[in-house]
Amino acid sequence: MTRRALISVYDKSGLETLLPCLSKFRFEIIASGGTAQRIRELGHKCTETSVFTGYPESPHGLVKTLHPKLHGGFLLDPADPDDHQYMLAQGIVPIDVLVANLYPFETVVKEKTVTFRRAAENIDIGGPAMIRAAAKSALLNKRVSVLTNPGQYEIFMREMEKNGGDISETSKISLAKEAFALTSRYDHSILDYLSRISET
Repeated sequence: MTRRALISVYDKSGLETLLPCLSKFRFEIIASGGTAQRIRELGHKCTETSVFTGYPESPHGLVKTLHPKLHGGFLLDPADPDDHQYMLAQGIVPIDVLVANLYPFETVVKEKTVTFRRAAENIDIGGPAMIRAAAKSALLNKRVSVLTNPGQYEIFMREMEKNGGDISETSKISLAKEAFALTSRYDHSILDYLSRISET
């Protein structure tokens, strides 16, 4: 059974070490536009999300990962008979690993000259949605691994090597907790910024 990893990252550091691990264990790589370009520069093959979903990325990249074939690939459980039949009917395949980090909203809004529009442009939508979907699946089905920080790659790779290409259910749940902590902080930073500018 083919295993898949979806990679969509603003911070592309660490991919040069993570990709060989995924390749060793024969993961099919799916990636959004800029990430796909970097993956190819590093000498690895990948399928762009627009090709995988059959839905072209919108101008300026506003809509690129909000698609049922991606979210269904995380949330639906192929071991569940009803989910399995739905997946077959809709052409949805499982995605087992998500590697995603977010637009640097928190950094951008600290700039003294930042405009409201630039701040709004750096509010990530697709990233948090995918992270939450993958993390929820980890909690429900113990199936998906979600990596949200390059600092997690080394531990993930060590466990993959130890277990022959997977990580423990305990580790998946731990990563899911970190994922929800990230999206919580991210949303709080947006609210904090909007509250501050409304008061000036």
